[in-house]
Amino acid sequence: MHRLQALRSMSCAGLAGLLLAACAPAGDDPAAARAPAAATQADPGLATELDRIERAARAKPAEYELTLRRRAEALPRDSADRLDVLALRGLLAAQAGDRPLSEELARQLRNWPAGAQRAEAAVAAAYVTGEYQRGRGNLREARKHLAAVDAEQLAAAGRIHRWRYHLLLATTSGDAGELDAALTEGHNALRLAQQIGQPWRVALSYSGLAFTTLRADTPARARQIVAQALTEALKDPDPMTLNQVHTMRGIVHADDSDAGITLQAYADALDQAAQAGADSVRALGLANFADHHLRQGHPARALELAEQALPLAQATRNVNAEIVARSNIGLAKIALGRLAEGSAEARASIVMDEQQGAIAYASDEWKELAGYLERAGDLAGAVGAWREHRRLADTVLRDQTRQLLLEAQERQDAEQRARDIELLNRDNALKAEQVQQRNLALMLWSALGGCVLVSLGLLYQAFRRVRRTNAALVHSNASLQRQSETDPLTGLANRRHFQSAIRQFSGSDGLAASFFLIDVDHFKRINDGFGHAAGDAVLADIARRLREAVRDDDLIVRWGGEEFLIVARARDGMSAPQLAQRLLDLIGGRPVERDGRRIAVTASIGFVSLPVPPHGLRLSWERAIDLVDTVMYLAKAHGRNKAYGVERIHAADAEAAAALTVRLEAACSEGLVALTALSGPSTTGGGRTTSP
Repeated sequence: MHRLQALRSMSCAGLAGLLLAACAPAGDDPAAARAPAAATQADPGLATELDRIERAARAKPAEYELTLRRRAEALPRDSADRLDVLALRGLLAAQAGDRPLSEELARQLRNWPAGAQRAEAAVAAAYVTGEYQRGRGNLREARKHLAAVDAEQLAAAGRIHRWRYHLLLATTSGDAGELDAALTEGHNALRLAQQIGQPWRVALSYSGLAFTTLRADTPARARQIVAQALTEALKDPDPMTLNQVHTMRGIVHADDSDAGITLQAYADALDQAAQAGADSVRALGLANFADHHLRQGHPARALELAEQALPLAQATRNVNAEIVARSNIGLAKIALGRLAEGSAEARASIVMDEQQGAIAYASDEWKELAGYLERAGDLAGAVGAWREHRRLADTVLRDQTRQLLLEAQERQDAEQRARDIELLNRDNALKAEQVQQRNLALMLWSALGGCVLVSLGLLYQAFRRVRRTNAALVHSNASLQRQSETDPLTGLANRRHFQSAIRQFSGSDGLAASFFLIDVDHFKRINDGFGHAAGDAVLADIARRLREAVRDDDLIVRWGGEEFLIVARARDGMSAPQLAQRLLDLIGGRPVERDGRRIAVTASIGFVSLPVPPHGLRLSWERAIDLVDTVMYLAKAHGRNKAYGVERIHAADAEAAAALTVRLEAACSEGLVALTALSGPSTTGGGRTTSP
């Protein structure tokens, strides 16, 4: 199973541990640490019991939630003790994905009677609901509930509740890609943990910061922070805290050249989970450990670990761990030559992800499955898996586009409301000034002319200010639109720009253009061999070469990852095959220079010109891209550094063409499709460093 899925599962388990740990007491006075701003706890012994439960709850959350439920029945209604128990139960229910229970507990917190604890209950209700929504992947709803807490309510809450709030907001911001906000909120949570003064809570805060720092692409700093987390955890060790810290050490050191730290960290995490009897956590750890061995090229060991994880995950109903285990079992079996078994297992894990609504992860799994099948020699299966990846990737793109549009509309509405309020305030100020002027006019008739001139001057200045503001707003909106439609690395158009620009290539009879889909060969080897910075330099250099090959009015798009799309208008003097050959020569003709090293680069290309001979077949841009994606994959399957183009296709309509696309090689053999095959310049070195 690919690393993104593994990281997703680890981070979900890690967050649960962080949130549960966030409730713990401070130093030798747990009751004081839990006390809200305006109330004290009546039963200090309860705080100690809650502290014990919080440190162990992730091992068996259902059992501890039931313990808390029974404990709450003996507490006075509307007491500070009952509020603390209710909030912790809400977090446990949200962690377990128990929607009815978490919603009911959040409702009780929102309806808490007026008084000193009302603000604290409102904060607790927000983070309980926010944690459930974040766990389901609905970041927009989670952030909406957290944003509903105002500054006064947050200031009135106790330190533990404020810590939970800041920690969840940090995690949600990180999941949404807002890393600056995530780091700010993570440091707020760390400061609160240090004020409370318990090492295990500080360790968990450092662990969360390490993950956010790793997401911010600063792995060296992340390794320093996770080392601090381990130091704090060893001051007051317990199995679940050490499990979380060791798991994070494995994640942070996963890309080290020496895999020894990661192997030891995962092994230590599993030992701590076993010591605590946390079968669900152990199942996830085994599954992720299997993923690490897969990436290290040890499929037999990966299969052994994943097969240990699967029954544990099923017994504890840990769906994420079951998905990871099934996927790793399938990929390991394929790597070991057991194609039929492995493919079935991998597909079963993908179906489970799709049923959970995790379409982005399912898309990545199809892509990874295609790579394993290709390496195993099952080209037909690899093509099918690749097509499923493309289909789900388009679905994810559409969903992300809709989400971005909704968020953009909300921001625009908020900005419009702010502008309306500002204009209303200006209008009120102007009216007040006019009233004052009329009063002065009644008293001082002699100054009437001067007052009129002053009023006109003020109105003119206000009018000019409004015009300048509107002009600046128009310029800002245009700049934001350009930025949203441009890929920041290559400076090329992105998919969002493509959606609007493709209409320029359509006439009354449909599309009339040539489509070229270009995929850089062995790009993962470049990243692994030279580093991600070198990979970025290769993509930027290829973008420059593509610009050399086409005219200014042709469309070049960074289609995703190492893929580029060119839509070229019909041109005089150069046919589509000639342009494809020019692209092959420009990309593979000379290596990319990077820090005194020469990186040999080639690409595989699929192309077609619309309308397609001999029947003048017209296709939508979606069908055209699907067609060139298939022939591009054939170019990869036949050795790479090649361009395959559709010369003729005997199909009367788009549906018939789609049917031939599915079985393209067979259709070529039957004479229903004619392909043009071109080869790029011969290269040596295979992407390895040579003398400059």
